[in-house]
Amino acid sequence: MTKPYYRPLVAVGDLTWDVLAKPDHPLLPGGDTTGRVQLAGGGSSANLAVWAARVGYPTAFVGKVGRDRFGAFAVEELEAERVKPHVIWSETRPTGVILVFIDASGERSNLTSQGADFDLLPDELPREILKSAGHVHTTAWSLFTDPPRQAAIKAAQIAKEAGATVSFDPGSYQMILQLGPRRFRQILHELPIDFLFPNLEEGRALTGATDPDEVLEALVELYPDATVSLKLGPKGALIAEKGRIIRLEATADVAVDATGAGDAFGGAFLGHYLRSRDVEAAGKLAVQVAGWVVARFGARGRVDADLEQRLRVHGVNPPWA
Repeated sequence: MTKPYYRPLVAVGDLTWDVLAKPDHPLLPGGDTTGRVQLAGGGSSANLAVWAARVGYPTAFVGKVGRDRFGAFAVEELEAERVKPHVIWSETRPTGVILVFIDASGERSNLTSQGADFDLLPDELPREILKSAGHVHTTAWSLFTDPPRQAAIKAAQIAKEAGATVSFDPGSYQMILQLGPRRFRQILHELPIDFLFPNLEEGRALTGATDPDEVLEALVELYPDATVSLKLGPKGALIAEKGRIIRLEATADVAVDATGAGDAFGGAFLGHYLRSRDVEAAGKLAVQVAGWVVARFGARGRVDADLEQRLRVHGVNPPWA
């Protein structure tokens, strides 16, 4: 039997390295302590691409990295995850690095360097790849500065004109507040958004509302044509689609590191939805995948039997099995 053909999901934006740091004890000024430090592939768009591929959807990545060892390793990691890379190599800027501080509860705070991923220009985009996409995803990290803002917007517009759908992750509530919510919303008007993936703090920053239901309602008013998935961490998620609200409970996983959980949610959701066209089923899988991620260190933990079982329960055959 011939397998059905799906136009690929193309994630546009940041491919970086994460330096994950979780101390065993509070780190005092000028002091020292033990803890866990790990170097891992990262970048919000690249993480989402990896998770869409892990749930078996054909996936590609478009972005810019430095022509250095870290850039080469980052691209190799994507290829190992069945993500097809279409990268632009920078001769002048290094591959981006994100320093991730993780506290005892698993919550993370990021310090992001402005590497090659912030230099992507519209005329560097692989237009034929974008025109062949069934879906394009980008994040706020490609919108906070220009470049790469115009490149990200152009990528979404090229794909949309060729018949693709578009998704967006608001990325960082702190950066939204620094740029200004009103200015940020103005920029978003240039993006043809079909799927929106904010967490609660980002939703609050975008709308000014505080209660999750009120935040979701305000987001639907702002983006009436989009399916909105409001990620609530340990309280699960709320999804608004065509006038109905889907409430999803979180898993019972104990948080170790929240790094990349939102990207994993988005990647699993899109990978399942683009194949099944079932929002609720995609949301249920996304919650399971995000729970698996927060219980492990890093955004792309090593696949194991637990993850494989979660995918199979939700009708997904792991591509690595």
